[in-house]
Amino acid sequence: MKQKKALVTGVTGQDGSYLAELLLKKSYKVYGLERRASTKNRTNIAHIQDEINFLSGDLTDQTSLIRAVQESGADEVYNLASQSFVKASWEQPAYTGFVTGLGTTNVLEAIRTVNKRIKFYQASSSEMFGKVQETPQRESTPFYPRSPYGVAKLYAHWMTVNYRESYDIFACSGILFNHESPRRGLEFVTRKVTHAVASIALGFREKFELGNIDSKRDWGLARDFVEAMWMMLQYKKPDDFVIATGETHSVRDFLETAFKIVGIDVETNGGEGIYEKYRRKDNGKVVLDISPRYFRPAEVDFLIGDASKAKKILGWAPKVKFEELVRIMVEADLDILRKK
Repeated sequence: MKQKKALVTGVTGQDGSYLAELLLKKSYKVYGLERRASTKNRTNIAHIQDEINFLSGDLTDQTSLIRAVQESGADEVYNLASQSFVKASWEQPAYTGFVTGLGTTNVLEAIRTVNKRIKFYQASSSEMFGKVQETPQRESTPFYPRSPYGVAKLYAHWMTVNYRESYDIFACSGILFNHESPRRGLEFVTRKVTHAVASIALGFREKFELGNIDSKRDWGLARDFVEAMWMMLQYKKPDDFVIATGETHSVRDFLETAFKIVGIDVETNGGEGIYEKYRRKDNGKVVLDISPRYFRPAEVDFLIGDASKAKKILGWAPKVKFEELVRIMVEADLDILRKK
């Protein structure tokens, strides 16, 4: 039987690293697209980097993508690379559009140019729903993005649909709701919380800052979600799927659960907005301040996904739920900090 080949953009990121692990276990030959940099960051894939074939390329460089698709001889291409930090998209809206939006078009064009039989996966996002028009959000829910990141992802999503319908390319979009892990970057709110709480528990710091802690998200484990990516490309026809846990929790819930896991009792002063603080009950010290610099210009207040289509058609369901996810991340950060 011929060995399958997969090209993964964003292979060094959270999702890319878990997907590479999955594909290697399934005996794929894995190619990873990597941007040229003076210092390579392969922390997430350090344990498997010798099994990955790295190709140099960039989503904004069409020629490099065509070359990568040709050299890999890929049967499947997973586009996970993007400027994926929502807050940064407000500071760099044009760059976010070039990479996250037009970059996807460049990958699709590379496939169309080299081999239209290649199967393509696009990492769409629940941020496309933004100011939600329906609860829970499903594949048919109207989109209303509330950030440059969400808008760029929506452009990429519809380009994927258009290439599927116009060129008969096997192109799928996974509309993934928030999915986290110990490999999440420290700039993301979940990892920021677990790393800060672990630091406080070990006595390395006293407090940290957050923005809106009442926004609600549907959080799952990244390792579960990348399985859905692979399953989409194994199905008999291309389609789009919402991938979510079907549960919603606030940043406040995440914060309080993390402190509970490390055995620190906290309480709020009852203030609102930037006047709210969290203190330790044992010594009264402030452990969390709310800062205006972390608020978004336009907030996405509530996201919860309906993954019933993925469950019915693909047989996919999340294995890890909210409290276990928080525990996995907190315990991983405790281990990291103890080693340091």
